[in-house]
Amino acid sequence: MRLPAILTSICLTLAVLAMPAASAVAQSKDSARADEAMVEMGEAFKKADRKRLAALLPQSRGHVLEAWAAYWELKLRLEEAAPKEVQDFLQRFAGSYQEDRMRNDWLVLLGQRRDWAGFMAEYPKYRMNDDRSVRCYALLTEFQSSSADVAAQVQELWLAQREADEGCAAAAEQQLKAGKLPAQAAWMRARLGMESDRLRIAVQAVDFLNPGWGAKVNTLYANPERYLNEKLTALLPRTRELVTLALIRLAVQDPALAAAQLGKLRWKTQLTPEERSWVWGVIGKRSAQRLDDGAMAHFLQGQDPFMHEDHLAWKVRAALRAGNWAQVLAATAAMGESQRKEAPWVYWRARALMGAGRSDAERAEATRLLQSIASVRGFYEQLALEDLGQKVGVPERPAPLTADEKEAARLNPGLSRALYAIAIGLRSDGVREWNYSVGLHTRGGMDDRALLAAADIACQREVWDRCINTSERTRGVIDFAQRFPMPHQSAVVQRANQIGLDPSYVYGLIRQESRFVTDARSHVGASGLMQVMPATARWTAKKIGLVNFTPDQINNRDTNIAIGTGYLKLVLDDFAGSMPLAAAAYNAGPSRSRNWRNGPVLEAAIWAENIPFHETRDYVKKVLSNSTSYAAVLSGQPQSLRSRLGTVGPRGAGTESENKDLP
Repeated sequence: MRLPAILTSICLTLAVLAMPAASAVAQSKDSARADEAMVEMGEAFKKADRKRLAALLPQSRGHVLEAWAAYWELKLRLEEAAPKEVQDFLQRFAGSYQEDRMRNDWLVLLGQRRDWAGFMAEYPKYRMNDDRSVRCYALLTEFQSSSADVAAQVQELWLAQREADEGCAAAAEQQLKAGKLPAQAAWMRARLGMESDRLRIAVQAVDFLNPGWGAKVNTLYANPERYLNEKLTALLPRTRELVTLALIRLAVQDPALAAAQLGKLRWKTQLTPEERSWVWGVIGKRSAQRLDDGAMAHFLQGQDPFMHEDHLAWKVRAALRAGNWAQVLAATAAMGESQRKEAPWVYWRARALMGAGRSDAERAEATRLLQSIASVRGFYEQLALEDLGQKVGVPERPAPLTADEKEAARLNPGLSRALYAIAIGLRSDGVREWNYSVGLHTRGGMDDRALLAAADIACQREVWDRCINTSERTRGVIDFAQRFPMPHQSAVVQRANQIGLDPSYVYGLIRQESRFVTDARSHVGASGLMQVMPATARWTAKKIGLVNFTPDQINNRDTNIAIGTGYLKLVLDDFAGSMPLAAAAYNAGPSRSRNWRNGPVLEAAIWAENIPFHETRDYVKKVLSNSTSYAAVLSGQPQSLRSRLGTVGPRGAGTESENKDLP
C-alpha cells in the first residue's frame, strides 16, 4: 500500500465518522466481511486451494491487504503463469514486500528453467537479496557471461545450505565441471550432509563427482559398520572419501564404536590427517552432546585446523566442562575470524587468558576481549560487563522521537499493512512483511532512529513481539522501555509475589516464550503467554487448585499466567531454586534437566553452554539475561547476572527427593 492508498484510507475513515450511525454500522459490517474474506484466502493459500482463492479474489479489491490476496492467487499458479502476467503484478504492486516476494519466487523459477536472459533482466531489481538459491543462480549467470571468479562465493553458499537445493547445487556443479571448484568442496558438502543426517545432500554432492558413487553412499549410509568391515573396502581405489563418510555416519549413530573403528591400523594408514581429524571432530561433538567425559580425549586425537567450525564450538564446550582452559584457547585460536568474533567464544577465550599462571600480556588481551563485547545486550555481554567490575543497569534512553520520525513510521505502507494483517489474524504474513520493511526493503535496513520509531508504533498497538524484535535491531542506541516492556504488569507481579516467584524471572521467561503474544501457539501445541502444553496445564491446574479448568481456557490471560507461574514455581522448588535448571526444565522437561545436571559441579554459565539441545541452550541463556534486565528495570538498581546463575551439579545428599510427577 503506497502513500496515496494510506491517504485514501484516512479520508475514508473521516468519511465514516461523518456518516449517520446506520451508514457507519453498514460500513463497519462490510469491512468485517472483507477482513473475513482475507483470512479465508490466507487459509486457502496454505491449503493450496486455487479454486477457493480465485472465487474470493474479487472481494479483495480495494482492501488494505489486496497485495497479499493477489500474491497468494498468483503464487499458486506461478509455474503456468505468462511472463507478462508476472510483470503486471510486479508493476501493480511496485515498492511493496509482495512485489519483491513475487520477484524472489519468479527468479527461482527462471533459474530452474535455465532462462538466464529473463533471470539477468530481473535480478538487478531484487531488493531483499536473502535467498541463497537466488544468489547462487546469479553467480552462475555471472560466470557464464564473464567467466568471473565466483568459486569461493559459490562454495560458501553451497556449504551453508541446509537442504539439497537446486540453485546452489547447479552453481556448484558448474564450478566443479569447469575446474574452478575443487573436488574437496563436494566431499565437504557430503560430509556435512552425512553428519546432519541428510542423505540427499551427500548423494547429490558425490554424484557431481561421479554418478556411480551415489549408490555407494546410499549403501554405507544404511549400514556403515558393514561397509567398513568389508575386506575389499580398504583395498579398492578412491575409497578414502567414502570411508570418511561411513565413519561420520557411524559416529553419528555410535561415537564409541566409531572411535574404535577409526583406531584400526588400516584407517590410520589410508586416511589423511585432515580426514581423520574431521571424523574425530564428529566423534568428539557427538560424545560432548551426550555429556560424555571422554569427549575431550576424542577431540585431542584430531588436529584443530582440520575440524569444522561446529566441531570447534563443541570442543570448547567439552574443554570448559573438563576445566581444560588450554584447549579452550587452542580451539578458539583455530576458529575462523567471523566465528572467533562471536560473543560466546570471545568471552570464553578471555576467561581462558585470565586463568592462573597467565602473563601480564595475556591478561591485558583478556581485558581487551571483554571490553569488546561488554554491554547490557545479552548473556555473554552481561557476563563480560560483570567480569570488568560493573553490573547490569538500565542504559540512558535515546533522545525522544520527533513528530516527523513518528509520522514517517506511521505512513510507512509496509508497516501499516503488516499491523493490519496481524490485527485480523494473519500474523505470520504480517510478521514477514514487518521484518522485510524494517530490515530488507532498503539495503542495510532502517537506521537506528527509524527502527525506534517503527518499534514505537508496534508498542503503541501492543504488538509486543514486533516492538521488541525491532528495537533489538538498533546498533548504536538501546531503549530498554521498548526491549523489555511489561504488559499485564499488575497481573504478573501480583501473581508472582503471591506464590513466591521473582517477577523479573517470570517476565524474563514470558519474553522468551511468547514475546507477550497472548494467543501464541508453538509447533508442538504450547499456548498462551507462558506457552503451556495442554497436558501440563491440566496437571498444574489440579496441583494449584484451579477448579473447573478446561483446555480452552489456556489462552485466557489470567488463567495462563496462573498455570504458567504455578508450574514454574513447582519446577523451581524441585531444583532447589536454581533458575538455570528450572528454565531448562520449563523448556525441555524436568527429566532432561535432571540428566544434564549429573556430572561435575560447574559454574552455571559453563553448564548452560553444554546443554545438548541448541534451542534449550539458547533459551536458558536468554531467560537469565532477560531476567537480569527486568530486575534492573523493576528495582531501578544495577543487577548481577552471575548471582542468578550460581553453580549446577548433582542433587546434594540429604536433599528432598525429586518430584517425579512433574510433567
